[in-house]
Amino acid sequence: MISFLISVVALVMGFFIYGNLIERIFAPDDRPTPSTRLADGVDYVPMPTWKVFMIQFLNIAGTGPIFGAIMGMWFGPVALLWIVLGCIFAGATHDYLSGMLSMRHDGASLPLLVGKYLGKGSRNVMMVFTVFFMLLVGAVFVYSPAIILAGFGGNLVIWITVIFIYYIIATLLPIDKIIGKIYPIFAVSLLFMAVALMIVLLLKMPHLPELWHLGDMDEWRGSLQVGGQDALGIVAYLKKNPVFPCLFITIACGAISGFHATQSPMMARCMKSERLGRKVFYGSMITEGLVALIWATISSWFIYAGGWREVISEQQAAAFLGQVAGPGGKMLIQYFSAPDVVKLVCTGWLGITGGALAVLGVVAAPITTGDTAFRSVRLIIAEALHIDQHNVARRLAICIPTFLGAFGLLMWQIKNPDGFNVLWQYFGWSNQVLSVFTLWMLTVYLARAGKPYVITLVPALFMTAVCCVFIVVSPQALAMSQWLAAPSAAVVVLAALAVFLGWRRKAEKVTK
Repeated sequence: MISFLISVVALVMGFFIYGNLIERIFAPDDRPTPSTRLADGVDYVPMPTWKVFMIQFLNIAGTGPIFGAIMGMWFGPVALLWIVLGCIFAGATHDYLSGMLSMRHDGASLPLLVGKYLGKGSRNVMMVFTVFFMLLVGAVFVYSPAIILAGFGGNLVIWITVIFIYYIIATLLPIDKIIGKIYPIFAVSLLFMAVALMIVLLLKMPHLPELWHLGDMDEWRGSLQVGGQDALGIVAYLKKNPVFPCLFITIACGAISGFHATQSPMMARCMKSERLGRKVFYGSMITEGLVALIWATISSWFIYAGGWREVISEQQAAAFLGQVAGPGGKMLIQYFSAPDVVKLVCTGWLGITGGALAVLGVVAAPITTGDTAFRSVRLIIAEALHIDQHNVARRLAICIPTFLGAFGLLMWQIKNPDGFNVLWQYFGWSNQVLSVFTLWMLTVYLARAGKPYVITLVPALFMTAVCCVFIVVSPQALAMSQWLAAPSAAVVVLAALAVFLGWRRKAEKVTK
């Protein structure tokens, strides 16, 4: 696990070194924050820094750094490299600057910030896109925890109903009534799970594929054969999903996620000082990256080191191996879904009590991300239509249509056999498109302010290429994927750079 240990150290160092650089570029000061100037007892509520950090961490975590990291490891140890580099230079930078910029603009939502720096047209597109994306988040983050909870008792419909009722209550109440009280508890549970699993990993110290094995992964990818057939399913998966750009869509949370920029304004309305921004925004993203590293390494153990045999019974192992060569047989990565891996590893490694706490963290993360997603929708729509939010009836008038839309997506997801996978793909791609909007908005802000905008320009160009190329290089466009990826990426990067440089020249002429 040398690559894993190096990655952990690199992330921690990134917070202190690169995070400090980004903070100095933005230059926070002692001006009054929105939580004190605009306090309303509903959304603008000053809270202690530790509580703001816990809420921000839980808001952005969800199942993304867990499920995404588990599936991302199908691409091999390159996933660890993406988590580290993406988190330090793209994700944490994206989260810090978007959160701080929101604070400078009275806790403005992402669409409003995009409109200010990229124009009214971009704001309108961003508003519609963000609301639709939040509905996707709500649907995805109802279904996945409900599956895990149903495995311990009750049925899927009951748990979905319970989660939706909680969403309605949490969305309507002031932020310090439910979110401010229970989120820190759930955050501690999620962090306990991560630390406990990391300790078990260090005790096991399994032999896993390292970064220097990237050019020779045949031994690992062909490590499980059943009747001469690849039972892992990795080789077939990679033929349909090239590393670029699919890895960068699969692992969003834990590396860079546009969803975070929609959540940061909520905490920007609750912070007491700008100088706390690096701890809250940059620090919570680094913490999420650590969670992603742990689950990526667990996934590597589960897949490549035969760890799956250790957390299931002999009968279950025999059932899996027996169906591989049969009609409609599923390979390992199909047979054990990401929620299955979470449940099996947590209960198998940590026992009943530890497993319950760990599963609580995994269940709480998506649920609490879902409720803040709906809260963000309420705030975005209210901000756009200038609807005061002091009155409960006005809050409810916005919430009802959004919940009905999410419920419709959820019903489609349940009835469609491949519904969850399809929604997750849309969720992943939409997530990264949001990050593209945010990074370009931040680049324009830095350029206007005369600050070194290269810190967001490079990630903006890269993520623009990823999102555009993914449309072409998808499983449906497999025949073209092998030769279109590189030239498509190059064209996208050059076009985006040309547009930005043209804007810079025009801005300089106007200034002169």
